[in-house]
Amino acid sequence: MTSKVSKKTTTPMTPQAAQRIQSATAKANGGNVPKGSFAARATSSAAKNSN
Repeated sequence: MTSKVSKKTTTPMTPQAAQRIQSATAKANGGNVPKGSFAARATSSAAKNSN
């Protein structure tokens, strides 16, 4: 029996990607980006990765 080993690759969140996510979320929520939403976390992650 063989076991499958998956290699998980990660791509850092870029400010441009976070901006697209935040824009789509804001459009869907009447201009608001809810606290703790994926868009908010993406923006935070992009800020950390840009330093």
